[in-house]
Amino acid sequence: MLPEQIKNFREMVTLKDGAYVLLRALIKDDKARLSEFYNSISEDDLRYFRHNVKDGSLIEEWCEKLDYSQVLPIIALVKDRVVGSASLHFFSGPKRHVGEVRLFLAKDFRKRGLGMKMIRALIDIARKQGLSILLAEIIADKTKVVKAFEQLGFHSDCVLDDYYMFPDGDQCDVVVMTMPLRPKVDEF
Repeated sequence: MLPEQIKNFREMVTLKDGAYVLLRALIKDDKARLSEFYNSISEDDLRYFRHNVKDGSLIEEWCEKLDYSQVLPIIALVKDRVVGSASLHFFSGPKRHVGEVRLFLAKDFRKRGLGMKMIRALIDIARKQGLSILLAEIIADKTKVVKAFEQLGFHSDCVLDDYYMFPDGDQCDVVVMTMPLRPKVDEF
């Protein structure tokens, strides 16, 4: 997909409870919506982020410096409210065939099927981008999330002990999951 095609990506999805949600690529004009989304998260959820997403300058940088060839962020919108954020991260060099997916949902939109639909959208985009493998790192004690990724076609490759360190210094294990996007074909 070309950057313009990615920028124009839109998909309306229906959740299992009948709610309609628009999935689309993040654009510069989403800065206020995205800030509102991340500012409303709990301190417990904030512990799991790689960055301080409550920092307005970080959100501004993400929106101002969008480069879909490096990171493709998609958001889930109900009317004007962001209820989910997912991203596909691209690598270069020897890992240029691999993409990493990340996901975060508003508390009131968890366990409703939105996460599965957002990851499916990223899987479809990754295939169109020619990627061969998708990667996800999931906190090991989030067993329902691990099972959901397995239902999508990911498999657990390993568990890395004490791989993730929370801001307070506590550590936890991470499940590294991958999904092949192209079938391996043995030639004869």
